[in-house]
Amino acid sequence: MDMSLSKRYDPSITEPALCDLWQREGTYHFKREDEQPEQREIYAIDTPPLTASGNLHLGHAYSYSHTDFMARFWRMNGYNVFYPMGYEDNGLPTERLVEKRMGITALQVGRTAFIEKCLEVSDEVEKDYQTIWQRLGLSVDWRYSYRSIDEWSRKTSQWSFIDLYKKDLAYRREAPTIWCPTCHTAIAQAELNDLERESEFVTIVFTLESGSALPIATTRPELLSACVALFVHPEDTRYTHLIGSQVTVPLLGFKVPLLADPKADPAKGTGAVMCCTFGDVTDVEWWYTHKLPLKIIIGRDGRMTEAAGEFAGLSTKAARQRMVAQLEEHGLLLKRESVTQSVRVHERCDTPVEYLVAWQWFIRVLDFKQQLLEAGEQIEWQPEHMHTRYREWVENLGWDWCISRQRYFGVPFPLWYCRQCGEVLLADEELLPIDPTTQQPTHSCQCGCTDFAPEEDVMDTWATSSMSPQIAGRWFADPALYARVSPFALRPQGHEIIRTWAFDTIVKSFHHFNTLPWKTVALSGWGLAGAGGEKISKSRGGGPMAPLKMIERYSADAVRYWAASTGFGKDTLISEEKIKNGAKLVTKLWNVARFSERFLEGYQPVTDGIELTPTDRWLLARLVSVIRRATNLLQNYEYATAKGEIESFFWHDLADNYLEMCKERIYGEASPLREGARYTLYSALLTTLKLFAPFLPYVTEEIYHGLFAGHEGHPSIHLTCWPEANPDWASEQAEAAGEILIEVATAVRRYKSEASISLGAELSWLFLSTPDEQLATMLEAARLDIMSVTRARGLSIGTGLALHGATEIARKEGVITIGLEK
Repeated sequence: MDMSLSKRYDPSITEPALCDLWQREGTYHFKREDEQPEQREIYAIDTPPLTASGNLHLGHAYSYSHTDFMARFWRMNGYNVFYPMGYEDNGLPTERLVEKRMGITALQVGRTAFIEKCLEVSDEVEKDYQTIWQRLGLSVDWRYSYRSIDEWSRKTSQWSFIDLYKKDLAYRREAPTIWCPTCHTAIAQAELNDLERESEFVTIVFTLESGSALPIATTRPELLSACVALFVHPEDTRYTHLIGSQVTVPLLGFKVPLLADPKADPAKGTGAVMCCTFGDVTDVEWWYTHKLPLKIIIGRDGRMTEAAGEFAGLSTKAARQRMVAQLEEHGLLLKRESVTQSVRVHERCDTPVEYLVAWQWFIRVLDFKQQLLEAGEQIEWQPEHMHTRYREWVENLGWDWCISRQRYFGVPFPLWYCRQCGEVLLADEELLPIDPTTQQPTHSCQCGCTDFAPEEDVMDTWATSSMSPQIAGRWFADPALYARVSPFALRPQGHEIIRTWAFDTIVKSFHHFNTLPWKTVALSGWGLAGAGGEKISKSRGGGPMAPLKMIERYSADAVRYWAASTGFGKDTLISEEKIKNGAKLVTKLWNVARFSERFLEGYQPVTDGIELTPTDRWLLARLVSVIRRATNLLQNYEYATAKGEIESFFWHDLADNYLEMCKERIYGEASPLREGARYTLYSALLTTLKLFAPFLPYVTEEIYHGLFAGHEGHPSIHLTCWPEANPDWASEQAEAAGEILIEVATAVRRYKSEASISLGAELSWLFLSTPDEQLATMLEAARLDIMSVTRARGLSIGTGLALHGATEIARKEGVITIGLEK
């Protein structure tokens, strides 16, 4: 065995070298059928394709580490792990990154030139991402990387649309659409967030047929010219006699009906409310339900249109201010009050959305709520309570999924419109992927026309990433591979995109294949920054601490240690203190290995002929408990608790106690009990390294190479077998005996501390007395180990020693009385 551990472990040198070694040797390569002698069960991971929208931050290191813990665990358990990496680079986030970095827009430079810049920037960003992921130690098989804008992704996404269209599950219509004035595109319901802001509630005077006033409170008086009705609750006795009457709109003079609907809240404002086309989603629902007229006064740029009369060209904010001023001037403003208002905003830019009428493409989901709920019931959710979020999202859906975007850098819809009859012509599937703006159909329309208009909208990025199992599994390119890896074992993702990525993928899998895309969904929380625990975003700067900077300062293992401190589904503060603790653990592991090196040189672990002390049997029994506990926890995705159990064993049992107890035997080459200590140390240290390997891949690999690779026969610790609990080691009695020995050691340490004696100082004599003869026999068998840990030059053990001023340790088995002499 090559004993080559350096005196000091330097992660800044070791980690990059190991990273290169893993890539060079294909340590984490998925084995195809022709590459492995036996067929192993596959564990396939549908890894989140990162959006190319800015700098990675520690929140990404946090959540992506969680996936890697599980990949490494299952790989060591004999699974053939399929672990690809994807990049989401076909949509609005990448466009906004290009606009921000280069100060250009598609309108300025043209569609083609803008797309080229998007490809250029996303390529640079993704290379940076890969550098960080490899340095963090993600055990990804980079041969299976994909981009959501690459050929196979576009082909898969376009096939998906064509299949849905043929099944009447995709349709186009002119309809009220959620619109972002900043991004100049339609967005889906799932892309909305709620934002609290200060606003103003104004009460204005409408006029009843009798000439009396009807007060209406609103936060959007600029929409008066789009008012098409007023609504009251059908049981609101203040207004029941007015239902069906005509009411005059202030300043503008036209009349609208006063109607009844249960959605009108009698407790809000005056109980009567405007319906304008459109102020919010309730206006849309009322417009549909009551078949009201349509008046659009806000354009795609968020400004008032010509239909708004004198307000045309103004922003909604400026129009609001002018309308309030005019109402006040004409005595039609009864009250103004400041309120905190929750508004719906686009998650990408925090712009309040508008509701405009436009032609859009939709995927049917509202008709399939029950089936989608049943699909969610068949998936394992980690943690389980996250299933509730999915269920509530499906139950509260109010819109079909809008998948068209009025942008440029995305997957094109594979279709054209006949300029003569308006018929939709789909692209031939064998020619996918296609770009209808640069290519023409291969055949004429059924009406005989050969003049076509391309669909210029692109698909929502989720319409492509919702096919990530098929893209990652190379469904088109390699059907045999896809058949082996599908359904995927794991979908790891953020809890905030259950409503988008998880839901959309389930929708696509259901509509296309009537199957589940994966068996388990594991939801990571956020890494939060600052005293207030703010969510950090790569599109908004990437947070205060860059991952590479933190890795260079403390090591990748230390950052992963912090990431392993909190379980799935939980947010956590970015803690440099915890990262420092991870660095301390790495150093301690190295020091323990360095200490062990001299005793394990040339050692071949054998059990024949060796004698184990109670201390050895205790540590091996503890090892069995830790293996069983950690294995069960990791099988159930509870990696944080597993890491805690392993760490506790290493610090408390192995480092702090066993090494101190076995020193007398392991240093004494003539001791007949030395081999028992060497066997125990070898077994415990190697097992500890394996248990830590999913969390701390670098330092465990380096120690393994230096101490164990020659005998174990595997080129990497990450290709060894996960530890199995040896039933011959299991013993509750041995564990109990070990706890007694630790209590003896602890009592002596406490005595030394209280007497201001160095813990390493020798004692001239230690007396142990107990009325329990069986316990005394165990203590005698551990004589050398007790003397080693207590630094006692002499030791007396008996059942009737008379000791003056002794320390007593009360136990169920009896009482140990400790007498001490300096």
